[in-house]
Amino acid sequence: MHKAWLIFAQCVAALAVAAAALFALDRLIPGLLPFDGGSITIREVATAVGAAAPPSTFAEAAAKSRPSVVNIFTSKQVRVPRSPFMDDPVFRRFFGDRFQMNNRPQRVSNLGSGVIVSEDGFILTNHHVIEAADEIQVALPDGKTMAADVVGTDPETDLAVLKVKRGSLPAISFAKAETLRVGDVVLAIGNPFGVGQTVTMGIVSALGRSHLGINTFENYIQTDAAINPGNSGGALVDVAGNLIGINTAIFSRSGGNLGIGFAIPVSIVRQVMEQIIAHGAVTRGWVGIEVQEITPEIAESFSLKSTEGALIAGVLRGGPADRAGIHPGDVLVGVGGKPVMDSSSLLNLIAALPPGKVAQLKLIRDQTEMQLLVTVEKRPVMRKAARE
Repeated sequence: MHKAWLIFAQCVAALAVAAAALFALDRLIPGLLPFDGGSITIREVATAVGAAAPPSTFAEAAAKSRPSVVNIFTSKQVRVPRSPFMDDPVFRRFFGDRFQMNNRPQRVSNLGSGVIVSEDGFILTNHHVIEAADEIQVALPDGKTMAADVVGTDPETDLAVLKVKRGSLPAISFAKAETLRVGDVVLAIGNPFGVGQTVTMGIVSALGRSHLGINTFENYIQTDAAINPGNSGGALVDVAGNLIGINTAIFSRSGGNLGIGFAIPVSIVRQVMEQIIAHGAVTRGWVGIEVQEITPEIAESFSLKSTEGALIAGVLRGGPADRAGIHPGDVLVGVGGKPVMDSSSLLNLIAALPPGKVAQLKLIRDQTEMQLLVTVEKRPVMRKAARE
């Protein structure tokens, strides 16, 4: 028995010595042993020699773009509704002329921002900033305040162009729209709450936001850069200080910033601005239809293969689409050779058609694909009942 225990102890000691030797060998030459003890392989980014470090400040971008952002002050005269107590002799006896003064026209003021887009005095802002104003004042970067005239507005994109009588202004540079990506750092510049010009930082949270019910034509940049009342019409710029959008709306239940702001991208801004400066208004195509999104349920009920396209929900009697033979229940899948992805893309495709042009519409009716020709007319202004 003693001999057996002696042999067992010698075997255990030999195994311990062998394990220690193998562990020491694995430490000297990692990966030599077939088992790694449950460790994982972590992928690590190698730092390239001479690679540029991420910027620790955006002061240069702000310094480049801030002089091009202006404050806009508007005012209009409103009449307070006549009080039913006006004819009461008791009230007239106690309040007299003071009561009469409260029923006189009063002026109300509004505040917003704008962006200088040309050295000779053209300024971009939001339509809702200067809507119905009878007096517009622009505070330039040098502190001088000047009267501004309205060149034209486009309520359906919420853009407006103003003009001041002054030259040699610091115009902002436009970025290329196709270079913008989700995750890019952006700066929002404006005059929130009237506290003065302010720069806030965030990232591009999303691109191509639509179906928000803010305006007729929607293709917004979503950002978490702080945008508050007074920022409307201000600049959204990239880290090089170039304009990528015009701040126009916020998603908020309280009226303050919740980290969801929307800006009109420069691709739309430039197109609308150039038409307003050239013609005083924006001209778009129109065929007289009302459309709705194709949901999976609608696609199933119409035996459609996908939800791409737009369902014709209504056709204006006597309008271009009606004369071309388009019916409610048709599914539009193409305009002028370009595919229709949804109702928003259809609206943009038709709006881009010049009035007077004959356009080819591709549609599906009773599971049969067909082509129809429609003569495009000028789109009437169709303003939203409410922006937010």
